Amino acid sequence: MSEVQHFGSCHCGAVKWTFTGPEVLDGCRCNCTVCNKKQNQHCIIKLDRFELLEGEDKITTYRFNTGVAQHKFCSICGVQSFYHPRSNPDAVAIMPHCIDGNTLKDVNWTYFDGQEWEKAMEKKSPAAQ
Repeated sequence: MSEVQHFGSCHCGAVKWTFTGPEVLDGCRCNCTVCNKKQNQHCIIKLDRFELLEGEDKITTYRFNTGVAQHKFCSICGVQSFYHPRSNPDAVAIMPHCIDGNTLKDVNWTYFDGQEWEKAMEKKSPAAQ
């Protein structure tokens, strides 16, 4: 599969980012408490493939429990377009629905049982792309 440069943003456009990755991404649907409340569906991207282009000063960070995960939100529109996941603290989880344009062709979804986080992590941590 060919690699492309994807661009993404929050709703108001204050937070913008880019990453290089395949046209078809591997995605994760999680049911942990925070993902369930946010209806979070994400794709984990290696940190060296991700670049925050604009809006670092417009980002609010939410942490809970262990404090490892950094849930990032635009302080203007409230959209979470990416975050740093607990499962992969040296990666970025992007929201594929926040990718702008038509570079994303599809997402191959897998389910992650975040309600049983530790047990699920023993089986397999979601891999970064």
